[in-house]
Amino acid sequence: MTIGYCNVMLAGAPKTMTDKLQRILNAAARVVSGMRKLDRGSSAVRHSELHWLDIPDRIVYKLGVMTYGCQHGKAPQYLANCCTPVSDVPARQRLRSSSRHHLVVPRHRLSTYGRRAFSVAGPSVWNSLAVRTLAFSIRHFQTIVK
Repeated sequence: MTIGYCNVMLAGAPKTMTDKLQRILNAAARVVSGMRKLDRGSSAVRHSELHWLDIPDRIVYKLGVMTYGCQHGKAPQYLANCCTPVSDVPARQRLRSSSRHHLVVPRHRLSTYGRRAFSVAGPSVWNSLAVRTLAFSIRHFQTIVK
């Protein structure tokens, strides 16, 4: 499905940008399931029968999986350098967040594009996930996050 290609770039983007993709996803779900435009329950069909995530949830899912890959050495080095564990920073080793496998979220200056950078968005999503343990395999992690 090409609608999911590079949608991680929309992390932190305004809702107007993701709404267009969501409308395309809804139309594709109607075509696949044979529903009409005004039928109710299209979101239930998307979630339960097709197992498709909404666009904002898909972005969070992909950011979480990319950050997991950075933690396990399965991502390019330039992305892995953006994911620094709090326990690796000497001044923060005694914080609770270091034992919870949190990542350092760097400060950003631009309120529009700064939070959209992977160095900010990836650790922010990782820290917001309920499951942050590194003991899972990638498949197990994907099913839990989904």
